[in-house]
Amino acid sequence: MDVDAELVAPCGADELYGWVEDLATYPRWLEIVTRAEPIADDGDVAAWAVDLRGRLGPLARSKRLRMVRTVHDGRKARFERAEIDGRSHSPWILDATVEETTSGSRLHMHLHYGGGLFGPVLELVLRDEIARSRDRLLELVTS
Repeated sequence: MDVDAELVAPCGADELYGWVEDLATYPRWLEIVTRAEPIADDGDVAAWAVDLRGRLGPLARSKRLRMVRTVHDGRKARFERAEIDGRSHSPWILDATVEETTSGSRLHMHLHYGGGLFGPVLELVLRDEIARSRDRLLELVTS
């Protein structure tokens, strides 16, 4: 599954990037992320324990992921699932890219999920949540 979303914001690219470069900020504006806490790691790689929860009618699904930031260059952040339990896991990859515009900035996010556990339920929940999260993120960057 691949999902793309964009947001145009009336703030500078640096301010917008500050909200997407650190997964710990995501629960404040992305309801499907119920928890994202930095975890101690060996080396210089930033890592988070992330809890995802989605509900569609009576169906609810939860998932805990260990995500690491593999790209962090001031305008692009990439987060990839990187479990350390020795088992094989479906990939989760989130790319967030921010660019300056003449009236503010633009965010493009791309999520790739390579598993089948959540199937179409996840995609429906994500699309609904993306629509709601735009307003929450805009409120945070303009306050």
